[in-house]
Amino acid sequence: MKKLLLLLAVAYSSLSAQNNSCCKISMNDENNLLAMNESFAKTHLPPVPFTLQNPKGNMVPFKTADGKPAHAYVVKSEKPATKVLFVFHEWWGLNDYMKEEADKLQAELGDVDVYALDLYDGNVATTVTEAQKYMGEMKEVRSMAIIKGAVDLVGKKVSIASIGWCMGGAWSLQAALAEGKQAVACVMYYGMPEKDIKKLKTLNCDVFGVFGTQDKFINPVVVKTFQENMQKADKKLAVHNYDADHAFANPSNPKYNKPFADEAHVKAVAYLKERLK
Repeated sequence: MKKLLLLLAVAYSSLSAQNNSCCKISMNDENNLLAMNESFAKTHLPPVPFTLQNPKGNMVPFKTADGKPAHAYVVKSEKPATKVLFVFHEWWGLNDYMKEEADKLQAELGDVDVYALDLYDGNVATTVTEAQKYMGEMKEVRSMAIIKGAVDLVGKKVSIASIGWCMGGAWSLQAALAEGKQAVACVMYYGMPEKDIKKLKTLNCDVFGVFGTQDKFINPVVVKTFQENMQKADKKLAVHNYDADHAFANPSNPKYNKPFADEAHVKAVAYLKERLK
């Protein structure tokens, strides 16, 4: 079975590079196949052990429609907020690196509550093999239940923005689609785009996309197709390309590019501030 998945992953990667639009496959299936692709796995270096000191937030449980409790690392604004940012982790899971990022984003954005959602239900990968397993076993129904449960948790009167990296970049866009009229901003770092134009037409916000032109998976062809599909859907997409590889904004990745990562972060935060003001 594993050999079959690997063959399918390699085949899909090839199809993506060729921009084969006839391939009917869901975003979740695309991520599952990527997880089993050994070349994709090799672009990720296991994160250095890290424990967050003096966390600003807490893990909060919440209900979902499927009856299984979900969790998020929540960093609250000092004052009652009517604006929320959902943070989506990479394929490692909701580790202390992501919690630290949530702390930083809350400090930078100010009057915004930050919710870093746990799409792995408590699992955190410390090895590539574990990350492949957790990402490969994800179910779209469960992930959407977590996102919609988080929307219910924050309430119908708040404005919601989202941000995510790699796998989380894909889910940042899916969250924006699920948030309906509450969605005001979406930042996605080198995540798999949604290809269904009908779904993209339902977006209530524009999208801020960060991509690496050396990325062999979310490659320039995939990004160009995303631009074309967003145009057909009459939605705005700002693409920020960097001459870098996949996961270039992750300090624990061997392809980390600090100057590019810092520049992209400043632009992304400015975008979020503008949309959430």
